[in-house]
Order: sequence, then structure tokens, then C-alpha cells
Amino acid sequence: MSIRNGLLALLEDGAMYGYQLRAEFEARTGATWPLNIGQVYTTLGRLERDGLVVPVESGDDDDGYRRYALTPAGRDEVTGWFHTPVARGAPPRDELAIKLALALTVPGVDVNDVVRTQRTSTVRTLQDYTRLKVRADESGDLAWLLVLDSLVFQAEAEIRWLDHCESRLARFADRPSPTRTGARQPAAERIPVRR
Repeated sequence: MSIRNGLLALLEDGAMYGYQLRAEFEARTGATWPLNIGQVYTTLGRLERDGLVVPVESGDDDDGYRRYALTPAGRDEVTGWFHTPVARGAPPRDELAIKLALALTVPGVDVNDVVRTQRTSTVRTLQDYTRLKVRADESGDLAWLLVLDSLVFQAEAEIRWLDHCESRLARFADRPSPTRTGARQPAAERIPVRR
């Protein structure tokens, strides 16, 4: 997630200080991804260094917080960000996929139990998101609804994938695992993973 670009986008509304930016970010995303205030101020420092924001003259508020405003280069950066698709080339690390892959190779691990436990947790999470969507819909908060829709779709996809894993595990139950016997997929066929 680009905190950098998110903060720049928020500054389109006008000059703000770090605590305001954090509060706005969390309010507009339903606090789904809470920000550490230190991260906000570190990012503001880098944005200032890169010429994308400037401290506002006499911009300190009564409590001494420095407010920041976008520069023309910062505005261009925001425009570019909104018009550039999010890259999906190399998938991010997925802890659940890693856990299941490793569970297959560690003796004594009941992979089906790992799948069932995760499915139960994900279904609970999906139910929580669905309840939140009802409240967000009643409030008319479109930004929060879009975030919740994304989370619901991800949870639904995870449940479908877990169902698929369970089915595949049943089909392969009598076969030896290639990873346990030492067979490996050729490096050229592997999906690149971000580090």
C-alpha cells in the first residue's frame, strides 16, 4: 500500500499536519489500515525532501504542529498515481499459501485441519465485514463501502480457494508429495515473488 501517495492525495483537500492526515486516512478507509504517526511524519519528511510537499508559512497550528501543502510536482504525482494501474506482476507474499505449502512438507501436520481452521476463521471475518457493510450502507459512506466490498471479495475468494485446496488434497491423498520426495518445479516456471 502506498502511504506516500495516499498522503499526497489527502493533501489535495488543503494543508494538513500529520495527525490530521492520519485521522483523514483512517476515516476514509474505515481504519482498515491504521497508520503509525511516526510513519506519517517520516513520509512527510521524505515528501518534503523530494519537493512534493512544503511546510506552509505560518502554518503551525496553536499546538505547534507543522502543516504541509502540495507543490505542483506533488499534484502531478497524485494525478499520475490515480491514472496508473496497480501492478499485479509479482504477487506479494501470502502467509496462508506459504503455511499450506509448508504444512504439506512437515511430517505430522494435518493439512486438512489447517484448511478447516482457516476456513472457520475466514467465514467469521466475512460475517463481520458483512455486518459492517450494513452499517456503512446506512450511513451512505461510499469510500468505506468500497473498502468493505474489497475485503468481502477477498474473504470470499479465500473461502473458495480453501474449498479448492480441500478438494485437491482429497484427489492427491494417495499420491506421494513431489516436495517430500525431492522433485522440484523448474525455476523458469515459478512465479516471481517480491522480496
